[in-house]
Amino acid sequence: MRAAVLRENAEIRVEGLPRRYPDLPWREDPLSVEDYPAPEIGPGQVLLKVLACGVCYTDVDIVEGRVRCKLPVVPGHQIVGKVVEVGSERGSGIGVGDVVGVAWVGRTCGRCYYCSTSRENLCDSFTATGCHVDGGYAEYAAAFADFVYRVPPAADYVHTAPLLCAGAVGYRALRLANLEDGVRFGLFGFGASAHIILQVVKKLFPSVEVYVFSRSSEHRRLAEELGADWTGHPSDDPPKKLHRAIDFTPVGEITARALELLEKGGTLVVNVIRKQTLVNLEYAKHLWLEKSVRSVANVSRRDVEELLSIAAKYGIKTEVQIYSLEEANKALRDLKSAKITGSAVLKIA
Repeated sequence: MRAAVLRENAEIRVEGLPRRYPDLPWREDPLSVEDYPAPEIGPGQVLLKVLACGVCYTDVDIVEGRVRCKLPVVPGHQIVGKVVEVGSERGSGIGVGDVVGVAWVGRTCGRCYYCSTSRENLCDSFTATGCHVDGGYAEYAAAFADFVYRVPPAADYVHTAPLLCAGAVGYRALRLANLEDGVRFGLFGFGASAHIILQVVKKLFPSVEVYVFSRSSEHRRLAEELGADWTGHPSDDPPKKLHRAIDFTPVGEITARALELLEKGGTLVVNVIRKQTLVNLEYAKHLWLEKSVRSVANVSRRDVEELLSIAAKYGIKTEVQIYSLEEANKALRDLKSAKITGSAVLKIA
């Protein structure tokens, strides 16, 4: 099969961006698009013909070594595919011909403290799709049947793919923010995740005022089209301070800025695996007056299932830019340089 393979960690070279990791190779094309062995499935697994796979900023982290994965590895953890083979132990009810989604958490142990207390996203030994096992930047992918999600056959596969991670992890952040009607809510960064969550908030909490902070004028324009009550640059002051906020950015300074703009008793949820620059906080300026900071780690099956249900019920739309498998490196460069409005998706079949 054809696949985009990472064989060695490298810093993704983007024109106009400075080099940050001199110990790594500096490459425009860190992935090799090549003929690669198709996966073989075992008990409890299914083999998928990949239809589409979202491109996530975590994939940039994987390429550049901030998230440590097996090598070589096929990245990609927002997979929509058609089941073409089912292994033994068919208790999941998934069959050949079903269209399913696969997310970042590809499997958990099911036995640890976190799995037994409905927090499988914190499992001590979970298997990450496109990291610990090969993912969806390929024509075929294997998945564990208990960790796939049914996708209606009539659904648009390309527009469904971003819901499986960008949407689901944003939805988890929204749950942790404990949003309620009548509050002012800030979104810092407006990429693949935030543009989905803005729509969810407007459907579930119609009286919430949503303020969007982004350095990109194109991203601010999209936010306005999707119903944001105010948009501005992160350095701009909003009309009023925030009660809740989510920081979607990889920049440490934005965490401090978001905390500055929180009302007393407010909550900030940081929805990113790795900050690429330091988070420097002063207690009196950023944390005093009972402000809370929470982080998000991975997603549970509940997060994905609920978000897919909400998206179907309310017609949540994903803004996508489509790339072919052969253009996987270009998609990563565009994502790193913030040239993508909404989500990048590889259309495989």
